[in-house]
Amino acid sequence: MALQVSGTGFGLIHGSRGGFRVRGVASESMPAKKVEGGKVKLGGTEVKVTKLGIGAWSWGDTGYWNDSQWDDRKQKEAKAAFDASIDGGITLFDTAEVYGAGIMMGAVNSETLLGDFIKERKKNDSVEVAVATKFAALPWRFGRGSVLSALQASLSRIGLSSVDLYQLHWPGFWGNEGYIDGLGDAFEKGLVKAVGVSNYNEKQLRDAYARLKKRGIPLAANQVNYSLIYRNPEINGVKATCDELGITLIAYSPMAQGILTGKYTPERPPTGPRGKVYTPEYLTKLQPLMTRIKEIAQNYSRSPTQVVLNWLTCQDNVIPIPGAKNAEQAKEFVGALGWRLTDEEVEELRSLAAQIPPATGLPFE
Repeated sequence: MALQVSGTGFGLIHGSRGGFRVRGVASESMPAKKVEGGKVKLGGTEVKVTKLGIGAWSWGDTGYWNDSQWDDRKQKEAKAAFDASIDGGITLFDTAEVYGAGIMMGAVNSETLLGDFIKERKKNDSVEVAVATKFAALPWRFGRGSVLSALQASLSRIGLSSVDLYQLHWPGFWGNEGYIDGLGDAFEKGLVKAVGVSNYNEKQLRDAYARLKKRGIPLAANQVNYSLIYRNPEINGVKATCDELGITLIAYSPMAQGILTGKYTPERPPTGPRGKVYTPEYLTKLQPLMTRIKEIAQNYSRSPTQVVLNWLTCQDNVIPIPGAKNAEQAKEFVGALGWRLTDEEVEELRSLAAQIPPATGLPFE
C-alpha cells in the first residue's frame, strides 16, 4: 500500500532440482491441476499455509486498481478467483483493513469481500482457508490498544473469531514498541494464530523479533516487495535476516504488478499509475530478460508468470502472494507450483535481471 502525504493530511492509495525437468501444461485455457500437499510452516509457528498465497489488494479497490471503478462484474470475477484458487489447492489469502476500505468513494472493503467469499464457499465445502490481514499504523493510532481495536474490527468484517496471521502493515511513524506489544497481546488472547510485520527493514525486523521473543512469541513473517526485478530484500539484509531468525518472507508484487507476465511491451505499456513507473524506456531494457523467461517457460510448457513465481519459491523461505482478479489468473498461479527451476536457471535469471536498473517510484503496499 502506498501512503501519500499532502498538505491536507494522509491519503491511502493503494499485491526437481538438477537436470531433470518436469514437463507439464498449465495454461489459462485449461483447468488448473490441484496442487497436493505442499504446505509450509509460517516462521517458527505451527501454522501451516500453502507455498503460494493470493493477495487481495485489488478486491474492492478504486484507488489504484480496477480503473477507479468497482462493480458487480468485478466482484463476481474476484469471487471466481477465490474459488479457482481453492479448487487448485491454494488456500492462503492476504488482505488488509485499508484495501478498498471505503476510504475512497465507492470502494468496498477487501476484508468484507473475503469474509463473504469464505462464508459462501463453506456452505458446500469444509475447506480450511488461511487468512492473513494487517493493521494500518496510521499516525493517529497510538499504543497496543489500537492494535487490538483494529483487529477486532477486522475480525468483524471478515466474520471470523481469529485469523491465521496478523501483520503490522508498515512501521509506525512514532515508534513500533506499542504496536509490537499489541501483536503479542492479540496472540496471547487467541485472536491470531501467528503475528508478523510488513515493510520492515533489517533493524526494525530484529527489534520486533527480540521484543516478541521475550514473551515467548515467534515473529512469523515479514511481508515485503520482492520480485525478480526488485530484489532489494537480497541487498538490504532483510532476506538474510529472515533466513537467520526463521521468519518467513512473504513476497508482495511478485510479478512486479504484472510487468513480468509478458503482457506489456514498449509499444504497449501499462496504463494508470503503473505506466508512470514502467515506461516504454524501462520496458525496452526489460526485453532481454523477458525473452529468456519466455524461452524457459516454453521449455517447461509453462507461462512466463509461472516461471517468475517459481523463481521466487526457489529462493526458499519465500511465499509469493500474487494478486488474482479473476479465475484465469488464479488457475495460472496454481501452475507455478509442483515443479522447480534448476539452480542454473535461477542464477541465470538473477544475472540477467541484475543488468536492469531498478524502477523508481514504485508504489508499496
